[in-house]
Amino acid sequence: MGNKLTKRAEDYSKWYNELVIKADLAENSGVRGMMVIKPYGYAIWEKMQAELDRMFKETGHENAYFPLLIPKSYFSKEASHVDGFAKECAVVTHYRLKNDENGKGIVVDESAKLEEELIIRPTSETIIWDSYRKWIQSYRDLPLLINQWANVMRWEMRTRLFLRTAEFLWQEGHTAHETKEEAIEEARKMQGVYAEFAENFMAMPVIKGTKTESERFAGALDTYTIEALMQDGKALQAGTSHFLGQNFAKAFDVKYTNREGVLDYVWATSWGVSTRLMGALVMSHSDDHGLVLPPKLAPIQVAVVPIYKSEEQLEKINQRVGELVKELRGRGISVKYDNRTTYKPGWKFAEYELKGVPIRLAMGPRDLESNTIELARRDTLEKEIVQQGDLTDRVEDLLIQIQDNLFKKALDFRDDLITEVDNFEDFKEVVKHKGGFVSAHWDGTAETEEKIKSLTKATIRCIPLDATMDEGNCVLTGKRSEKRVLFAKAY
Repeated sequence: MGNKLTKRAEDYSKWYNELVIKADLAENSGVRGMMVIKPYGYAIWEKMQAELDRMFKETGHENAYFPLLIPKSYFSKEASHVDGFAKECAVVTHYRLKNDENGKGIVVDESAKLEEELIIRPTSETIIWDSYRKWIQSYRDLPLLINQWANVMRWEMRTRLFLRTAEFLWQEGHTAHETKEEAIEEARKMQGVYAEFAENFMAMPVIKGTKTESERFAGALDTYTIEALMQDGKALQAGTSHFLGQNFAKAFDVKYTNREGVLDYVWATSWGVSTRLMGALVMSHSDDHGLVLPPKLAPIQVAVVPIYKSEEQLEKINQRVGELVKELRGRGISVKYDNRTTYKPGWKFAEYELKGVPIRLAMGPRDLESNTIELARRDTLEKEIVQQGDLTDRVEDLLIQIQDNLFKKALDFRDDLITEVDNFEDFKEVVKHKGGFVSAHWDGTAETEEKIKSLTKATIRCIPLDATMDEGNCVLTGKRSEKRVLFAKAY
């Protein structure tokens, strides 16, 4: 197939880029920094989207849609928010094109300048809170729990497919509440939803924590994060949930009459995950042979390949496989029977291995005679011969085993790369040579945080929610510290 990949140990970045393209997940487009998500990649995203959407609705949220273009003046209403996104914004200044009078093709019509420039949304807080001002009058209108599935645009200088692109797909939740406590509870709850999705569907263990002040979302009082570890020892922020206080309510004058009849500002949250999860999925489990997909998110859970020498043999295999496929689909298992005559079985085996299909079945004339079928699992590359009558139960059990095995393997890997250190020499050594999360004391100042980053390129990924009181001394300054935080190099 010409699909041989660079090995992870040789060049992890090159391995990742090759795999995303060769496995037909995505490709670069004609617009710098923007990608085309191909059907197979989009099918995985659709499965992610469906599960997350179900989880959001189970927690009381509704979907809505807000405009792509936001008046520039909206961004000036919340100062820290505009500071955080100003350098990433794409600006629309004109509303018409025209044919050049000198025959130089299509040009911008200078007479069609907008009275106010419009920003392509980098995130939607501003346009959404302008609507909430009209929607919220009383405590009876609260809580307002809205989610949006959309695309956003943030100019990026260095892009990588899925991990960092100028345009990406995501969901963004935006909620309004009566009290500070309710809003904090909402932000924590959605962090929990993200963690559950990452671990139960992506088979990717995460650490729940809060961001430091310098790492918070622009305009947030607190940012709750889930942090994952990739196979190269770098961390990846997989999802964030923000407690916004009353900042946006005050900026957009969103008041409500409370239960005592007094006007007050609502309390807000926002939260989101994006197609960056696709990159996390690839890097969490895949190997030098190609993708390895957890069964719960695999578009094709089982691929069946016939092996034959004559049309007569193929016809008999078709009939028997058709019966087995019907049984499997009856259990809710997604199956593809690949009886294309334009490709040889070996080519098909390589393709499904590259694309990370959890289980591959092969049936030939001997299997028809012995009433067996060959089964190969993608996670371990192990093969076994299964009686056709036992196949459906075996596949059902094995899909659960594969899902659990991928999580356990990733968890063991992650836990082996959490290292406690108590001095800066050990800190530098671990960051440089071992990688992973470094658990260390920090004196709580932005100056120390920035100094450590400049010296090692490691940032504070989070202050773990389950961190216990553990007094010690900051690894850099020696000042007293009450608990450890997690540092890592990150995407």
